[in-house]
Amino acid sequence: MEKKDEDLKKAQMLDARARNISHNVRCTECGSQSIEDSQADIAILLRQLIRDEIGAGKTDKEIYNKLEDEFGETVLYAPKFDLQTAALWLTPVLIAGGAAGVLAYNKHRQLTNVHIMALNLIRGVSLTPKERATILDVLIPPPPPSQGMLSRLKRWLNR
Repeated sequence: MEKKDEDLKKAQMLDARARNISHNVRCTECGSQSIEDSQADIAILLRQLIRDEIGAGKTDKEIYNKLEDEFGETVLYAPKFDLQTAALWLTPVLIAGGAAGVLAYNKHRQLTNVHIMALNLIRGVSLTPKERATILDVLIPPPPPSQGMLSRLKRWLNR
């Protein structure tokens, strides 16, 4: 009786192991299902191959390697992390990080612009037109290639 119980437990463990491996292997015919969920002929054959390999004493890693060698890396739901997949997964993260860095730098530069800070200080002070022109000449930096910033500053001061 104990022998039957041990054999039953061993068979259940091997079956659970085979199901676990089958859930991680993509059906080559269906593409969107694991071989555990698929009823395609190739899925049935692959499930049997996995059970045979387990019965032969192979480890999970050896079974995954055999399936990958025979059917390619796309048969596994969890592909290896190598240089090609790293570039695929990390490129969007790097682009988003670069864009966030540029935005943060521009915001920081905008908030710490000494000329704008100085103009804010004199904004509420009553000045004669000559004093205002002199201070604007001193505080406003040389115009960049586009005149848009300078005209915006003058409009802002004249509000």
